[in-house]
Amino acid sequence: MTTKTILEDLLQKEILTEEQAGKIFNYETNKLFSIHWELRSVLYIGISLLTSGLGILIYKNIDTIGHQAIITLIASLVVLCFYYVLKHRQQFLWTEVNHATKYSEHALILGCTLFLVLEGYLQFQYNFFGTRYGIAIFIPTVIFFLLAYRFDHRGVLSMAITGLASWLGLTISPFAILEKNDFTSPGLIATGVLLGIILCVISWLSETRNLKKHFAFTYILFGGNLAAIAGLAGVFSDDSKLIYLTSTAIICLLLVYYARISQSLLFLLMGVIYGYILFSYTLFAYLPDSILGALSIYYFMLSSVGVIFFLLNVKKILKLKK
Repeated sequence: MTTKTILEDLLQKEILTEEQAGKIFNYETNKLFSIHWELRSVLYIGISLLTSGLGILIYKNIDTIGHQAIITLIASLVVLCFYYVLKHRQQFLWTEVNHATKYSEHALILGCTLFLVLEGYLQFQYNFFGTRYGIAIFIPTVIFFLLAYRFDHRGVLSMAITGLASWLGLTISPFAILEKNDFTSPGLIATGVLLGIILCVISWLSETRNLKKHFAFTYILFGGNLAAIAGLAGVFSDDSKLIYLTSTAIICLLLVYYARISQSLLFLLMGVIYGYILFSYTLFAYLPDSILGALSIYYFMLSSVGVIFFLLNVKKILKLKK
């Protein structure tokens, strides 16, 4: 139904007067429409297309362009991006800082992306770092952390956290966390749980000490997912099942607790889903077969009832007003 149709219906029912309906219609017709997020999305897509296009152009014309010319071009673009960001920098604050221009935050993430391209190109073509691959990851990670805090950029912070995990041998991007990590390795599992807990602690410190409080979401999103998934992998495959079972249960409870404080459905779902997987595995792994046979008939039916109850009461759980 259109605004005009709704207003005509309200007029017929004498809920509104003609004067009120006219004012509402004029407001709805002439009000401004924000395209802020649409423009941000277009800019980020543009950055991705630009870096991809440069890569394809260089790949197809490598023989005619020359390696030194390509390196000079990429380095020049990196310098230009960082120069623009420095020129329009704001005073450093531990609270959230608004960027001076609309394009400075996009210039920063473009510069960081091109810096990775430059570093990768130098390593591939000239073996710049030799076999010390850890240094090649560690350097941009440190730089990105410094840039993220100095220029207040959550996108660069995500790149820094991903770099830190890669330096430790992990992949923590949302789409690759399960596919590209070998969670059968005891050392990798322990590293994943420890790094995830550290990121969650940093999130807590950021929020309680008001040190870039708005960064807390990014830290706990990466840390909570990583710690819970690594903990579940430890429960499934490692000999120290009790340690991982306890730590994963605590992580799930903390995610639910944080969700109630921040009124976030995302973290509530994370805590409930990981907790359900942990509870189900523990139930079926440790209960006697005599009890398990009778329970398995009703377990998934009761789980479905639990899901319905959860969906109906999610606002109460999060303490949201109706």
